[in-house]
Amino acid sequence: MNTDSALKAFSSLSQDTRLRALRILVAHGREGMAAGQLGKQLGIPHNTLSFHLTHLCAAGLAKSRNHGRSVIYSANLDALQALVRFLLKDCCLLDKSTCSGVEQLMKACAC
Repeated sequence: MNTDSALKAFSSLSQDTRLRALRILVAHGREGMAAGQLGKQLGIPHNTLSFHLTHLCAAGLAKSRNHGRSVIYSANLDALQALVRFLLKDCCLLDKSTCSGVEQLMKACAC
């Protein structure tokens, strides 16, 4: 991941509804969930949800697929892992003692 991609991801996540939506999608893993179900869980109308999901998809943090008449959204776990790796890339570069637990965190991110 490069700086531009990371900034796009963080910009997308800097809004409450998008952050909540992505966290719900992460909980549902690679299976994802139908847009209607996600909207109900968030308590927002379809057009508002569509706006926010478009931002998440454009940032590469979510993806969609058609399943019958439904659109299923899921978190792009590979992109989220890349974002975490980007943030922690230089951790411990100067002082190894400051980053205890980072290796475990990186392993935990490998869903």
